[in-house]
Amino acid sequence: MSQVVAEPIAAAPAPRAHGALAKDALGLPAVLFCIVTGAAPLAAMMFNVPVAVSGGGYAVPAAFLVATIALTIFSTGYIEMSRRVTSTGGFYTFISRGLGNVLGLGSGVLIALCYVIFAAAVTGVLGYFASTTIDDWFGISLPAYVYMFGALALMTGFAWFHIELTAKILGVALVAEVLALLAMCIGIIVNGGGPDGYSAAPLNPANIFDNEAALKVFGAAAAGVAIFGAFWSWVGFEMAPNYAEESREPRKIAKAATYGSVVGLGIFYIFVSYMFVTGYGLNGSAQAVADQFAGKTASAFYPLTDQYVGSGLTTILQLLIVTSSFACAMAFYNTGARYLFALAREGVLPSALGKTHAKRHGPVVAAMVVSVIVGLYMLGFTIMDSSTEAALLKLGTWTPLLGVLGILAVQGLCSVAIIRFFLTEARDGFHWFKTLVAPIIGTLAMAGACYLLIANRGVLSGAGDALFIKAVPWVVLVVFAAGMVLGFILRSRSRETYAKIGRFSREEIPA
Repeated sequence: MSQVVAEPIAAAPAPRAHGALAKDALGLPAVLFCIVTGAAPLAAMMFNVPVAVSGGGYAVPAAFLVATIALTIFSTGYIEMSRRVTSTGGFYTFISRGLGNVLGLGSGVLIALCYVIFAAAVTGVLGYFASTTIDDWFGISLPAYVYMFGALALMTGFAWFHIELTAKILGVALVAEVLALLAMCIGIIVNGGGPDGYSAAPLNPANIFDNEAALKVFGAAAAGVAIFGAFWSWVGFEMAPNYAEESREPRKIAKAATYGSVVGLGIFYIFVSYMFVTGYGLNGSAQAVADQFAGKTASAFYPLTDQYVGSGLTTILQLLIVTSSFACAMAFYNTGARYLFALAREGVLPSALGKTHAKRHGPVVAAMVVSVIVGLYMLGFTIMDSSTEAALLKLGTWTPLLGVLGILAVQGLCSVAIIRFFLTEARDGFHWFKTLVAPIIGTLAMAGACYLLIANRGVLSGAGDALFIKAVPWVVLVVFAAGMVLGFILRSRSRETYAKIGRFSREEIPA
């Protein structure tokens, strides 16, 4: 609080710096909405459950259980770090503080790219479902790219408004999609479950491997596909530190928001996936997914909602998958803009990207750059294949493999950074489990997930021979290396700028 001064007229409050975000704009619910919509519960279930079933059959809930435990352990050290360092840089800031500015900058460039292309990928998914739904409902056939670029225009417009408005929009979308999935689950419960009733088998992690239901339908089913499909569903949960500067009581909010999103999403995913396999029966779920992949139905969830609730809920899901995709894309769009903003404010990128809106204090310049990158990226895929199906099967499927690999790799590196940070700079906060054992387990879990993605990327993409899919691991390495090279250049040419990398915190922002 400012002190009272003995003046005839009280001094006007100092204007906020042009490079400062809107301080104290978001409470815990708003931050949760920004995070959880990035994970996109409805999209995660409708896309990733079928993928996981193709590898692990009816044991999908067990795969989600394994991922929940692994990510909760990872979050333990991550939260301790976020309580010490409050900056919109997130992973970039944490790794810079723990492992040095060169590795931090490599991570920052990589993670910024990942979030930006995620926004493009999910916008492609939106375009596909918007096109097919509007055609089904009204007979109006427009290509997916019309809806894709329309959605990008909306996201660009929202970037000019206060972050709180965005959070409210994300919150409405989130509540609607969660309620729709719960309605399906309740319908299955009310009808006494599926043909096999209720079984504990789907919750047994041992059943992920060599699952007879998956093997019977898909042949060479892979446990790695099931586990990776589960991990994929949490992308975005780690966003809390990116909103630290705009949060009220960021240290408390970061802890509650991160644990709340990881554990809350985990319980929800386990429950919904369990009801999915229960509704079809232990052997029926794999066949239902095979029918979806064969084009017999748009989603394996639709026959369940038709059977256990009614066609009205199916229609609602058709609408909500579009709004859910938009909310998810906007969450990634916002986070990508904040990474570019953080890099620019510390002198790594052009200073113009570090400027904010004069009144609403949003990173509008960085957001406009994200819009341009997303637009060009989507345009490249559209020129390559302008079909509506390609918006889902290429832009919406290939791109996430690149983005997820980058994020998982950075999460693993962040765990190592947490260990070193608390062994050196913050020894007073060292805890044998929270800042040592948990990050070690987190590192191993992320490394395992990266291996599963690389080894199974051909199956996951459905296009193992495509140059893009073959290049995925190398693109991640090249982008990371480019960021490190930039770090070395700054260290040799501009020591002052180099020293600022990853060091900007909320406490340095003018009140």
